Amino acid sequence: MSETHRFDAIVIGAGIAGAAAAAHLAETHPRLVLLEAEESAGYHATGRSAAIWILNYGPPDVRAMSAASRGFLESPPPGFGEAPLTRRRAVVFLAPAAQRAHLAEMVAAGEGLEWADPAGLRAAVPALRPDYAVAAAIERDAFDIDVAALHQGFLRQVRARGGTLALRRRAARIARAGGAWRVEAGGAVFAAPLLVNAAGAWGDEVARLAGLAPLGLQPKRRTALIVDPGPYDCADWPLLNDADHTWYVRPEARRKLLVSPADETDMEPCDAQPDELDVAIAIERMRQALDIPVRRVEHRWAGLRTFTPDRSLAIGPGEAEGFFWMCGQGGYGIQTAPAAGRLLAALVAGRDPGPDLARVVPLVDPRRFAPAGDGRRGAR
Repeated sequence: MSETHRFDAIVIGAGIAGAAAAAHLAETHPRLVLLEAEESAGYHATGRSAAIWILNYGPPDVRAMSAASRGFLESPPPGFGEAPLTRRRAVVFLAPAAQRAHLAEMVAAGEGLEWADPAGLRAAVPALRPDYAVAAAIERDAFDIDVAALHQGFLRQVRARGGTLALRRRAARIARAGGAWRVEAGGAVFAAPLLVNAAGAWGDEVARLAGLAPLGLQPKRRTALIVDPGPYDCADWPLLNDADHTWYVRPEARRKLLVSPADETDMEPCDAQPDELDVAIAIERMRQALDIPVRRVEHRWAGLRTFTPDRSLAIGPGEAEGFFWMCGQGGYGIQTAPAAGRLLAALVAGRDPGPDLARVVPLVDPRRFAPAGDGRRGAR
């Protein structure tokens, strides 16, 4: 019989969502275990993300949590990390003629998003082709996020507060008995009254193991590649993308360019790999806007961004006692992580999450996807 390890809380998944949840929960649940199926934490989506904080990105719940995360990202608590988590970088939206109306809608609805002269942008981005965009807008108040430093900072907090990171522990069975959740993983049994599902693309799989209804999470592949910008010094370029978000480019490692076709290909949970067609599409779309020859692709990869059916996050209690969701981060998980972790901890404790997050609670309640007629709101 496997030995049972007893804890105050179990968090399944050690990516950015699980790490943020565990770090905040460990303040009140010091005997906490963070279970990770892989050999390293953040192997999938988190470890393949190149994040930038953009306020005008995502649905209302995401924008609110991005705003609520800003203070933490710009001024993390003492001892969180050894270097700053952020670096200033503007975001530029370019509109070919067919996208001008969409860009006008974005500027009208956005916060801090202003019109920019496409010709004037060439002073900052000399590779920009003069015939590509008929209009442009810029969000100046944005910044890069050091994803690895943020993730490791949360894991450091987990350990400092008494928590344990358990690698190579893929959940095989989950059941609730005697007031506790029991998770069989990696030849051991972990038991706790509180279970947080932060399993990302595998979130619905974890729910099924626990005998609960899935939310309908959909993992989507996102492709990225690194190219040399040729004669250009791109270190201080803004992030560039089109208004319809069919491609984007941003400096990477200061002297290289990260290019993506902004693809969202439906996938099953897996170790995502780049498709050569998506790589070719990324290069073609980038070259329509930028006069940069691509002689070779220096590196390519893909990751999964997992969305709920309405693309808002799922944070809060599930249909069973002591079961909480922390899933559906999509492409927003890094920039919302501090607020998402704080919100999850507040909901577990049954306390007010504060005025900056209170309005988010109904938007991210996982029970919104419950079938109509079971006493909860139906799916939107």
